[in-house]
Amino acid sequence: MLPLQTMSSSTFLCLISYFSLASGALLPNQTSKEAPIATNGQPFPWTSMRLPKSVFPTHYDLSIHPNLTTLDFSGVVRIRLDVREDTETIVLHSKRLEVSNVYLLGPEGVRPLRVLEFPRFHQLALVSEDVLIKGRNYEVHLEFAANLSDSFHGFYKSSYVSGSGEVRVLASTQFEATFARGAFPCFDEPAFKANFTLQIVREPRHIAISNMPKVKSVELPGGLLEDHFETTVKMSTYLLAYIVCDFLSVSATTRHGVKISVYSVPEKIDQTTFALNAAVKLLDFYDDYFDIPYPLPKQDLAAIPDFQSGAMENWGLTTYRETALLFDPQKSSASDKLGITKVIAHELAHQWFGNLVTMEWWNDLWLNEGFAKFMEYISVSATYPELRVEDLFLGKCFEAMDVDSLSSSHPVSTPVENPTQIQEMFDDVSYDKGACILHMLQDFLSPEAFEIGIIRYLKDYSYQNTVNSHLWESLTDVCNNDVPDLAQRHKDFCSKSSQESGAAKWFSGDELDVRSIMDTWTLQEGFPLVTVEVRGRQVKLSQERYLKTSDPSLTHGFLWQIPLTYKTSASNTVHRFLLKTKTDVLFLPEEVSWVKFNVDMSGYYMVHYADGGWDSITELLRHNHTALSSNDRASLVQNVFQLVSVGKVRLDQALELSLYLSKETEVMAVTQGFGELVPFYKLMEKRDMPVLENQMKDFIVDLFRSLIDRQQWSDSGSVPQRVLRGYLLLFACVRNYPPCVEKATRLFNQWKDSDGNMSLPVDVTMAVFVVGARTPEGWDFLFEKYRSSIQMSVKSRMKMAMAVSPLQDKLRWMLEQSLDGSMMKTQDLPDVLVSISRNPVGYKMAWDFLRRHWHTLIKKFDLGSSTVSFMVIGVTNQYSTTDKLHEVRSFFSSLSEESGSDMRCIRQTLETIEDNIRWMDSHLPLLQRWLQARHTAAHEAQEKSIHEDL
Repeated sequence: MLPLQTMSSSTFLCLISYFSLASGALLPNQTSKEAPIATNGQPFPWTSMRLPKSVFPTHYDLSIHPNLTTLDFSGVVRIRLDVREDTETIVLHSKRLEVSNVYLLGPEGVRPLRVLEFPRFHQLALVSEDVLIKGRNYEVHLEFAANLSDSFHGFYKSSYVSGSGEVRVLASTQFEATFARGAFPCFDEPAFKANFTLQIVREPRHIAISNMPKVKSVELPGGLLEDHFETTVKMSTYLLAYIVCDFLSVSATTRHGVKISVYSVPEKIDQTTFALNAAVKLLDFYDDYFDIPYPLPKQDLAAIPDFQSGAMENWGLTTYRETALLFDPQKSSASDKLGITKVIAHELAHQWFGNLVTMEWWNDLWLNEGFAKFMEYISVSATYPELRVEDLFLGKCFEAMDVDSLSSSHPVSTPVENPTQIQEMFDDVSYDKGACILHMLQDFLSPEAFEIGIIRYLKDYSYQNTVNSHLWESLTDVCNNDVPDLAQRHKDFCSKSSQESGAAKWFSGDELDVRSIMDTWTLQEGFPLVTVEVRGRQVKLSQERYLKTSDPSLTHGFLWQIPLTYKTSASNTVHRFLLKTKTDVLFLPEEVSWVKFNVDMSGYYMVHYADGGWDSITELLRHNHTALSSNDRASLVQNVFQLVSVGKVRLDQALELSLYLSKETEVMAVTQGFGELVPFYKLMEKRDMPVLENQMKDFIVDLFRSLIDRQQWSDSGSVPQRVLRGYLLLFACVRNYPPCVEKATRLFNQWKDSDGNMSLPVDVTMAVFVVGARTPEGWDFLFEKYRSSIQMSVKSRMKMAMAVSPLQDKLRWMLEQSLDGSMMKTQDLPDVLVSISRNPVGYKMAWDFLRRHWHTLIKKFDLGSSTVSFMVIGVTNQYSTTDKLHEVRSFFSSLSEESGSDMRCIRQTLETIEDNIRWMDSHLPLLQRWLQARHTAAHEAQEKSIHEDL
């Protein structure tokens, strides 16, 4: 699954956040503290939240009948069982289902089962009068019924408005992580893998699609049809999927013979061509890369009108938010193409990582999500090199570090028990940090050795469940191959000299132990800060945990095995060194003027250049910045400003380094410059200090003025150039840079006068819309076009532009309409809310809205979800006053545990506000002096220039 806010296809929310204008939860204990009592008052025979291991399912025969008029469904499930211990009780999951007619089919015939329900753990206990004997064959039969969910998970209702204005209803599933139990009784944990045979009853005006191809349709009394589907491969419950709808589809076949189909509502079917071609190309790539044929006969991709996350990897039927799948060549931007390709690549990577090989429990979710995120970049770089996706990977590591630098972070692999804790695992640590440490490991072992190791992992554990150590064992010694059909690949790789084959380049004399290295990255939270002191040829190294906190005791006891890389002024050669201790020393062949560690930031760590090292780096960037790669430059910008936060570097020193950005042209380095500088004035916006705020804004505009002035208002150039153009022009318009505002105003008026029929350059439409939405007339026109448009990327840009308008009444109306869901989709509410919270005239409104509708929001979007976390952190994390800290703490402490008081995102946002307060108190005076000195110097230089001209 891809959480919405990780989708780089929609960069607008990220940009706006920088640049803006003006169900009851389960408790966290693993077992019930008291003897559990079933709903009928009898003792419940199981006390743990995790299911017992005495009985496993092997096959589900599931029949579902959704009624899209009455918005409910009924069904029957027969579950074939593998009894592994003698037992009288079968414990499985059921959530808000009316269960009836439960009986056991066994060697003794058909017998009724007594049903006990314990809703707190979502469990049913099926109690037999006779013991179920280990090794014998049994089946249980259960009938059930429920309403279609009005949230975005389980078996839920979605709708759209047709071209004729008719509201059409469909039903779709979203079962990850713990929502299959709300659709049918099942063993809803990832280790309980089974095969599924599905039948769906529908009306003739609808179609049904599921994980496997349809075998036949049977006519039923009353004019209904029953679709029968092929039996699935062995898989976890969260990967089952089915949709009843009136979609249309387009299809193609891969080189390996897999049928690919893309489904959408009929009016948008012409926006599916790009996704179809991308899916064909990417599935073929994975088939070859993993050396394991895709095991299903088809792969469907479906665009769902109401969808909470970005996309979901259901095996054979991946589902997507419409903006994550639909592409209009005339209306979609370069950023849209890049983002859609990455999302498809992510979900198709899951068909192997996650679906074929699945983590044993949700504590190792990163084995699914970190790999899928990592493979996005590997696959898209290989299949669509013109998109230059590798330029953006570094940003994922920076995003992960933002979370991982807090004491409220968590290890990549961390214990979880209840559904809320499981939902919280779908965060930047599991996805982005997971991907970044895999990238580091690939660089450590070499791409060839890494690929061989993960192929071994996938082949060894196909259709099984794994833990961390299984992966490390597969990667530890790729030359000792025990998978016969990998022999030729090993022969080619392992015939190289040891100095060329991967990790031998790093150290000698020790046997490579991937597990001992990677345990330091997955079993402890945070990441290391490496301090470098260069004295002649000697380089002193030390490591500590990087942590934004006022409590230094929290940094003690952490030690990583760090694959260090470095290059120097003397050579372009990348040198390597494995730092396994708290301190160490290495020697350079000769004295150098500068040294850069973490080359291209291939490692998940930051570097501090002590004893004048930052002066050397700053001097290099000022006079010859292209001596370092774009990634190196971006990492230096990120490192130096983050070191200001922990008192390692003075703010003025970091600002002096940033001055080189006036010559920067590469997207990653430019955007990271914005990412470090813009938050300064965003904090000031909440403190009512307009003079300093405007000085900071003017400094940033001046820093990038030359680059902004060179941008054309067109769609010409490479994908990175187009992405950067949209970014820069949006910033310039939001910051009221006159040339940009004038151009955007002119284009908006022309577009408005043409009744929206004029073709605007796609990559600059966001800047045009933002300027147009500043007046009531412009905002209203934009909203009417938003309502009538069927181009999803255009609607997304319009929505974000409207949310940063200075018109408070419009912002308030948007929030209410997004919650209502009739004129604006409720799925878009989180984006709207966070965008308005970034708006100087809207941040109080957003916070009030979040508090007022808290219980509605956690019911709709689910407690612990990445969406709820996104709203909590997005609305509050730019506060920097003690009054706001107390206000935020007071609200969340007033909640009960069942309504979210103990969520990790609350601890994270409180910690972030505390850090903001410390930063402002410590650095504002110095920032003010530095900006004033620059302003004075610039003024004097201007006067001198005028005098010389005279």
